[in-house]
Amino acid sequence: MHYSKLGSSDLLVSRVCLGSMTWGLQNDQQQANAQIDSALAQGINFIDTAEMYAVPPTPDTYGKTESIIGNWLNQNPAKRDKTYIATKIAGAGLPWIRGGAPITGKTVIEAVEASLNRLQTDYIDLYQLHWPNRTSPHFGKHWPNKVRFSDEDSETHTQGMLDILEGLDKCVKAGKIRHCGLSDDTPWGINTFLKLSDKYNLPRMVSIQNEFNLLHNKDWPYLIENCIHENIAYLPWSPLAAGVLSGKYIDGARPHGSRWSISKQNQLFRDTQMTNDAVKQYVEVAKKYDITPAQLALVWCDQIDGVTSTIIGATTLDQLDENIKAFDLILSNEMIADVNMVMKKFPVAF
Repeated sequence: MHYSKLGSSDLLVSRVCLGSMTWGLQNDQQQANAQIDSALAQGINFIDTAEMYAVPPTPDTYGKTESIIGNWLNQNPAKRDKTYIATKIAGAGLPWIRGGAPITGKTVIEAVEASLNRLQTDYIDLYQLHWPNRTSPHFGKHWPNKVRFSDEDSETHTQGMLDILEGLDKCVKAGKIRHCGLSDDTPWGINTFLKLSDKYNLPRMVSIQNEFNLLHNKDWPYLIENCIHENIAYLPWSPLAAGVLSGKYIDGARPHGSRWSISKQNQLFRDTQMTNDAVKQYVEVAKKYDITPAQLALVWCDQIDGVTSTIIGATTLDQLDENIKAFDLILSNEMIADVNMVMKKFPVAF
């Protein structure tokens, strides 16, 4: 296992981050424990979760994933200081989480306390804002004019971000969180937080996690360049594009118990004809080099300049082992050329 510095923090995290959003719905406590134990045995020291998990988010599954991790931590106290736990506060829009209210300094403090209780720990290594209060160009909203940036009041949002940083600051000073990060944000969001941190001597964002994969690489080059020069760790989530890059959903297939078999239709924005056609070609590239389609997608993600740690998820131990092995692979120039040929045909598949 290889390790990288988490931005400007003092944490050295594994290049593989264990995602957890299936725990509490597709996976039970025993299965999650097995995944954690297997991941740690293979050198992973970084686990990502969120208060709103499991996914798909519902009132019934809210907080279940953190509770599962908390039960594991309670049973393995000696491993806590060597296991970095990242979690996230949910943004506005989910009525069962603080009435769907936006993130504020006050709700940060409340949410941190609730996460600590579920996680059964005294501190969180990385506390992230799951999505910004303003509408951001993620989750299928990256097409031109899908989001109207000119409709947003930048001064109002900046003041809100300052309030959030002040809430985070109280948690840091209380020893409840070690570092702060972003998720589903933009270069403007990153840089505004950094400016506010510098101006008011408040905690500095050390990381951002956004969707990034063979079908969806809009963060390259501009956001990732920003991350490199501002010392922000870049953490790709959904490197398999919600599993489609494994090839298991080709031509409308829906394996029983898979994420796409339980997702609501409006959550399947990645399910397009171009996605299907692109995945078929990536599957052929993987076959040519005798690796699995999932491994091709993961090793491609890992070798991108600026990527710090790739967040992977699995519902079975076999899937987990397959995915972790991808990070021991090396993409040859020929493999990269073949991947690029497909990417040029399908630069924006969904």
